[in-house]
Amino acid sequence: MEHTILTIARRRTPFRRLLLASLVAVAFTGCAIQPRSLTADELRTAVQQDRSRMFAEQEPLQGAITLEEAMARAIKYNLDHRLKLMEEAVSQRQLDLSRTDLLPKLAASAGYTHRDNVLASSSRSVRTGTESLEPSTSTDDERYTTDLTLSWNVLDFGVSYYQASQQADRLLVAQERRRKVLHLLMQQTRQAYWQAAGAQALQGKVEPVLALARQALEDARKVEVEKLRSPLEALTYQRQLLDIVRQLEAVRDDLAQAKPRLAAIMNLGPGRPFEVSGALTLDVPKLAISTDVMEETALTHRPELVEAHYNERIGLLETRKAMAKLFPGIELSLGGHYDSNSYLVNQHWGDVGVKVSWNLLNVLNAGKIRGLAQAQLEVAQRQRLALNMAVLTQVHVAHLDYLGKLRQYELTQQLHTVEQRILQYTRNAASANAQSKLEEIRAAATAMMAELRLYQNYGALQGAYGQVIATLGLDPLPESVGAHDLKTLGEAVRASEQAWQKVIDPQGGT
Repeated sequence: MEHTILTIARRRTPFRRLLLASLVAVAFTGCAIQPRSLTADELRTAVQQDRSRMFAEQEPLQGAITLEEAMARAIKYNLDHRLKLMEEAVSQRQLDLSRTDLLPKLAASAGYTHRDNVLASSSRSVRTGTESLEPSTSTDDERYTTDLTLSWNVLDFGVSYYQASQQADRLLVAQERRRKVLHLLMQQTRQAYWQAAGAQALQGKVEPVLALARQALEDARKVEVEKLRSPLEALTYQRQLLDIVRQLEAVRDDLAQAKPRLAAIMNLGPGRPFEVSGALTLDVPKLAISTDVMEETALTHRPELVEAHYNERIGLLETRKAMAKLFPGIELSLGGHYDSNSYLVNQHWGDVGVKVSWNLLNVLNAGKIRGLAQAQLEVAQRQRLALNMAVLTQVHVAHLDYLGKLRQYELTQQLHTVEQRILQYTRNAASANAQSKLEEIRAAATAMMAELRLYQNYGALQGAYGQVIATLGLDPLPESVGAHDLKTLGEAVRASEQAWQKVIDPQGGT
């Protein structure tokens, strides 16, 4: 390399000086590239931009949030769902690009060449070894060339056709994956909403009971110090109160996280205050459907199974594409050309051609290629069958979980009623002495715990109900939505729910 540069340097023509300078500049530019870490200011700027983009272009909160609005906000603003929408859009773009592969190739080129001396040559006789032609040239020192060639390969067209068909199925796969994310998102929204509603209903109730329990604990310690009870009885009572305080604080902390979870699903800023709508009526969601209908519904509507059918179709197209590659390729070409060389008799000309090519090694490996494609297709079919079994299992597990959560909620509801009645009797029987007052406080704390468990179990019941809906593959939105504002999306969610209520509650659910 060094010898070449020195040789060029010894030749003093302006062209070679320019070439030498260009080589040196390129060499120094390549050596100057070094790793560059992001600065703290750049990271802070990127974080600020990301935070503004995360919550940009969202409709403002207007009053309390209903369940339908919460679902609409999750559909429109949840980042995971928006990511799946972008993946679907990318698949659509890829399909558009794959369609262009079906068209003939149209290649245009233009060029300019310059020599610093004449391109001349002479001829020598192969018999006598003497020069038979004095040095001559047939090429200008400066030339302009242009070419425009249209070519179409029949084999490439067939392969591109199968690839475009596969990409069309991949677009449908992306849509099914978005459906799956949407189903899980709605299930999470439903459970988080009712947990937030329970936390809101209990807002302001936990702290007073905690204060009473702590005061009762202090009174119990005073009773122990003053020896108004036996030490064992006093310590046992303190242990009960401490356990109540511990449980109340644990549930309070869990309820404090309910609204942030719902806010994250709706993509609201952390710590942003909001209210959920209406009084908590705790209506039990109805699910009157036979397991046979549930199985048939899930096998028909589950996004994973529909995706498996598309993957099987993609595998079949892969087999056909592999077989198409075994055939010879026929390429048709048509071109127009121009060369500014003044020595040419015809500076403009056109040509047309046909070329046949065949990779004979592919023919020798035809059995292996066909076998691989067929094996991939069989794998896709087996995966679909295994997925069918998994879906059927999920249907039964989700149904059993719903029934279990329903029984737990009904028992908790009965326990809550009993605890409230006990609290009322305790208050009525309370007198001025310390022991009766402590009993009243303990009854209030126990009733509070029962109410907390009631709301928790109701949220779990709503989550199990949403899991059944997601397991059946019932869509939260109809096939087409008139607009994508929150009001229209909320109405579409309500209409879709009323539609599939006829499936899960055919005896009159609304």
